[in-house]
This record gives sequence, C-alpha cells and structure tokens, in this order.
Amino acid sequence: MANYAIGDLQGCYKEFQALLLQVDFNPSKDHLYLVGDIVARGPDSLACLDYIYTYQDSITVTLGNHDLHLIANYMLDKPANPKDKLSALLASDKLPAYIDLLKQQPLALWLQQEQVFISHAGLNPAWSIKQALQYAECAQNCYRGPDARDYFKHMYDQHPTTWNEQLTDFEKFRYIVNYFTRMRFLTLDEQLELTFKGGITDSNAMIPWFKHSRFTTFKKHIVFGHWAALGGITNQANIHALDTGCVWGGAMTLLELKNKQLFSTNSVNSI
Repeated sequence: MANYAIGDLQGCYKEFQALLLQVDFNPSKDHLYLVGDIVARGPDSLACLDYIYTYQDSITVTLGNHDLHLIANYMLDKPANPKDKLSALLASDKLPAYIDLLKQQPLALWLQQEQVFISHAGLNPAWSIKQALQYAECAQNCYRGPDARDYFKHMYDQHPTTWNEQLTDFEKFRYIVNYFTRMRFLTLDEQLELTFKGGITDSNAMIPWFKHSRFTTFKKHIVFGHWAALGGITNQANIHALDTGCVWGGAMTLLELKNKQLFSTNSVNSI
C-alpha cells in the first residue's frame, strides 16, 4: 500500500498514465492525491476525469482554479474558453456526474501519518493547518450547498484584501478560494498578490508565499501545484512543488508521500 501525489494534470492523460505505470499504481490498495487543475489547456481532459471517476474510491482531488472554473461555467451555463480544449468533455453525457464528483472534492487535506498538508496553491502563512482545514470546510459547504450557484456567480469579484467578520458570505468564500487555488506571491504586508504569474524574482514588493518567515522553522510537509514557473524548485526540503508544467511542454511529477521520493515523465505534447 502506498500514497502518491501528482501535480497538475491539465488534460495530459498520456503522461498521467505513464507516471502511474512507473510506480505500478494499484487502485485496489494504493491511494492517489491529485493537487488540482485536472482539466483545461491539455489534449484530453475527458480521459483524465473518466479515469478519476472510474477509480474515485482510490483518488482524492484538492480542487484547483481550473476545476472550480469548470464547475462555475457548468452551473452558470457559461461557454468555455476555446483555449481550454474542453469540447469533448462538455459534450460527454457523463458531464453531470463528473461535475458532481468534483463538487465532492476538498480544497485542502491533512494526512496525519505522512505529516503532509495538500492543497492546489499552498498554505496561507497566516493560517495554522487546523485553521486552513476549517476555512476549507467553510468554502466546501458553499460550493456543495443549495446556494452554490450564487457563490460561483461572485467567485471572480474583487478579492478582499483582509479577512474580517464584516465580510459578506460571498466575500469570505472568495477570500478562502483565492488563497487555496490562486496564491503565488504575497505583498510585504502579507496580502495576496494575484497579478504576477512568473517564477521567483528579486522584488522589493512581494515574496513567494513559501518564503514567508513562518516557514523557516516549519517542520511539516506541504504539497502543492499551480505554479509551473517554479519548475518544481522551492529550495525547501519540506515544501514540494509538483506542477512542473507538463501542459507547457515540461514534465509531470509524482511524489511518493511516505519517503518523499519523486518520479517524473516528460510531456509528449505542448500547447
């Protein structure tokens, strides 16, 4: 029995399967944690979701921004961006079942045995792991509940700069979702910076979230994706960046969670 985590699939089904073959993944005894962004931009989002649906008892996804965007477009009846290459998925008669499955997935996980925290974009330095899981549960209740459509309708409104109890429920949802699925940099006053998408840069105005002073003595492990420009490099042994840009012609990366051993396979396609 083994537990594995894989970085952003983004429709790259062939590479996904090649990685599973490398580690001889057995869904009858192993468990797979996907860090999010299952769909969009790559050639076969439908096959990725079909595999996850088939083996859903052995796979957990921490939702990414592209996954939430798919759910939002479905629930709000909005067309997909042609660049996302979702035509086959959107035409599938299984789409409602895939959407329902995605809505049941969490934003964050804590694996006690491996001492690993998993989310799509990482851990807000202002949150303890316990707080992060509580915030994740709050947002999960929103996108799973009867008012989910209204929450998705407001998901792309302006990001609240700070958390306070005077925020509306929609603003709290957006604040939480943005940290779990869109975070890369923080400003020096520890606010979320959502415009810059490149790699680590010398800047007097912002820092990568994992370079926050809180993580200099942080002993637990954090597994995340979302940030392909890092190339999997954080220079911190317990901070594991698994999005290595497969959809952009890079590689897809898997982490065996007990021993923290990395496996990768090169992209067979690039967009």
